[in-house]
Amino acid sequence: MFRRTFMGAAAALALALPVKAQAADIVDTAVSAGSFNTLVAAVQAAGLVGTLKSDGPFTVFAPTDEAFAALPEGTVETLLLPENKDQLVEILTYHVVPAKVMSGDIAGKRAKVLTVQGDRLSVNAKRGVKVNDAEVIQADIETSNGVIHVVDAVILPE
Repeated sequence: MFRRTFMGAAAALALALPVKAQAADIVDTAVSAGSFNTLVAAVQAAGLVGTLKSDGPFTVFAPTDEAFAALPEGTVETLLLPENKDQLVEILTYHVVPAKVMSGDIAGKRAKVLTVQGDRLSVNAKRGVKVNDAEVIQADIETSNGVIHVVDAVILPE
């Protein structure tokens, strides 16, 4: 009797204690959001899933499905073709910084940040946050291996 009561009390206590959920990685977070279907498909086609699921840390400026839809007609379909994989990788890695940069780290500043692709992005956080010509529309989505900042446009390397 004592053992059942003790076990029941222990189980009830365990259920009552707050448990901090383990944050998902960048890819799983993007998949579960539901607004990055095109980005996820592009990451898969480029063979970058393993990289974006690795330890990082990474900062990803993630274009929404609407941002991809705003590209000229046929652009996404063309980029997803196997023969255009190198160009797709170049575009996608231009959206990734090899460090975790939260909005508070850059608030009120301007900076040129090095991307995984090798070129630099221009970040202006003086009024809101602009990354090149894209606007950050949602910041600081923390993941287990970095952070996602949602942008309203696909950022193309020069």
